[in-house]
Amino acid sequence: MNKNVSAAKKEQMIIGWREWVGLPELKVERIKVKVDTGARTSSLHAFDVERFRRGGKSMVRFSVHPLQRSHAGAIRTTAELMDRRKVRSSSGESEMRLVIHTELAMGEDRWAIELNLTQRDVMGFRMLLGREAIRRRCLVDSGRSFLSSKKVAPRR
Repeated sequence: MNKNVSAAKKEQMIIGWREWVGLPELKVERIKVKVDTGARTSSLHAFDVERFRRGGKSMVRFSVHPLQRSHAGAIRTTAELMDRRKVRSSSGESEMRLVIHTELAMGEDRWAIELNLTQRDVMGFRMLLGREAIRRRCLVDSGRSFLSSKKVAPRR
């Protein structure tokens, strides 16, 4: 095996098909995600979505239910709106979705990801973590869960 490939794999975090993550900039301490390598982008369940402008920037204010199958503990948050894109759902239907950038905390690591906002309240997971968010950072062990959850990302 090529030494460079071997070294790169050692640096990558091994994660399961589902994990606990944090979204510190959105004030979401913990949310269970489904790691979905079939999805290009990551999606977050958002409701009561409002677009507005602040200081010349496009912003979005929305609420999140971080707990599966529960409407308790809703979090109201705000982020800069980065884009509006057509995204095809797993059912094959396309819809326009708002896109934000935010920080993801997983295990001991933190990094920036793109998230599209959508209605996922009827889905099993309130957030999908797509392949672009984990590209070159994580390897997925599809038979295991919560591999990064034993370690918590440090607060900054």
